[in-house]
Amino acid sequence: MKIKNVFAAIGICALMSGNQMLAQPEPDAVSGATLPVQDTLPSGRNLSGKKSFAERFTIGGYGEAVMTYNMYSDNFGIYSDPDEYRDSKGHGRFDIPHAVIMLGYDFGKGWKLGMEIEFEHGGVEAAVERENEEAGEFEKEIERGGEVALEQFWIEKSFFPQLNIRAGHIIVPVGLTNTSHLPNQFFTVYRPEGENTIIPCTWHETGISLWGQAGDWRYEALMVAGLNSTLFSTDGWVHDGSASPYEFKPGNQIAGAFRIDNYSVKGLRMGLSGYIGNSFHNDITTNTSEQYRKVKGTVMIGAFDFEYNDHNFIVRGSADYGYLTDIDYINRRNSSQNHTTSSPYAHSLVGKAAMAAGVEAGYDFFSLSDKLREKEQKFYLFGRYEYYDSYIPAEGTTPNDWTNKHRIAFGINYFPIPEVGIKAEYSHRFLKTPYNPEPSVSVGIVWAAYFNK
Repeated sequence: MKIKNVFAAIGICALMSGNQMLAQPEPDAVSGATLPVQDTLPSGRNLSGKKSFAERFTIGGYGEAVMTYNMYSDNFGIYSDPDEYRDSKGHGRFDIPHAVIMLGYDFGKGWKLGMEIEFEHGGVEAAVERENEEAGEFEKEIERGGEVALEQFWIEKSFFPQLNIRAGHIIVPVGLTNTSHLPNQFFTVYRPEGENTIIPCTWHETGISLWGQAGDWRYEALMVAGLNSTLFSTDGWVHDGSASPYEFKPGNQIAGAFRIDNYSVKGLRMGLSGYIGNSFHNDITTNTSEQYRKVKGTVMIGAFDFEYNDHNFIVRGSADYGYLTDIDYINRRNSSQNHTTSSPYAHSLVGKAAMAAGVEAGYDFFSLSDKLREKEQKFYLFGRYEYYDSYIPAEGTTPNDWTNKHRIAFGINYFPIPEVGIKAEYSHRFLKTPYNPEPSVSVGIVWAAYFNK
C-alpha cells in the first residue's frame, strides 16, 4: 500500500499548506471534517465519469505513541494530603493514547458510509491461563488495560451542499477538540487538557444530524442520546457521562447539539457550538420516589473556538462553559448508589458548573527556507496556556481547590513529511496552595493519513 498525500482534515491541510484559504469547505467522507475543494480529479476515475472502487472506498487513520515523565507523585493521596508528597520522586509512562482506523465508502447517488474504530491505550488484552502452581486451575487475566471503541458508524444522504442527513454513531461537535481531534490538529503531545477533562473527548453518540454549507458558513444540528448523571464526577464533571458499561446506551433522555462555523476571513475559521439535554433518570435503574420524580439534571454547554492558519502561523483557541441543574438531587442520589466494587457509578460529588479556556500558537520556522518548504517539511515552535476547573460547587458546598488548574506548555512539532510528526514539550500545571505543582516532559510520534491501493 502507498501513502498518498491528501488533505484528510483541516489539520492535515493546515500543516501541508499554511496559506491555503478554507473559503469553500466540503465534508470528508470518513472523518466528517471540512476540507478544501480540490482542483484536480482524483486518480482512478474512469473515462466514463463513473467512480471506480478505488475512488469509492477510502481507508486511513491516525495514531500516537508517547513517553512522559511526570515530576510529581502518582499516589492517590496527592490532593488529600499534599504535604506528604511534596518531595516525592516522579514517575514515567509509556502510552499509545489513540490508534484509529477510518473507513469510508461512497455508494453513489448521494449515499455514503463512514466508520472509525479506535484503540485507546493499546486496546485490551485478556487471556485464560492454566496455573500449574495452583493445581492446574484456569484463571482469566487482564494483561493490558485499554479500550476498543466504535467511535463512528453512520450512513449519510446528501441532497445538495446545503442539506445532508447523517444517522448512526456520530461525533458531537461541541468544542474545539471534538471537531479537531487528529494528532496534527493540536500542538501538544496529548489532546488539549481542559476540554478533555470536563466534557467527553472524543464525544460520540448514537443519533441523527443535519448539516450543510452555504458560502462561508457551515452548520450542523444533532439529536443524540443524553448523558448519564450517575457517571458524573468531581475531577471530570460530565466527561464520563457519555459512557455506558452495558451492552447498550440507556436512552430515557434525548439531547440536542449544534455547531456553526464561519470562514469569511482568509485563513480564519470561527466556530460556535452548544449542547442541552437532561441527564437524570438516564440509567438502567431509576429512582421514582416523590423527591426525585421531577428532577431533570439538565446539562447546558456553550463553546467558542477558532483557528487561524496563515503567514506560516497557526493560532488556535477555545472557551467552554457548562452548567448543571438540580445539583443537590444529583449529589444526593449519586452518594446513595450501590457502592460495591463492581458498581460502574462514580460515587463522587459533581459541581454545578465547569469551565475551560485555552490558546496555543506556533510558527513554522522551516517556511523561511525555500528548500525545506519545497520538501513540505514543517518545524513549529509553539506555546500553550490553558485554565480549567472541573468542579465549580453549588452554594453551601465545600470547594475542591485542587480542580482549579492553570497549565503552560511549550515545545516543538517537526513534520519530516506531511503525514508523520514528532512532538516534544515541557508542561507545568499550577495548582492553588497547598497543592504541589505538576511539571512534566513528554515526547511523541504521531501520524494521520489516508491510504490508497
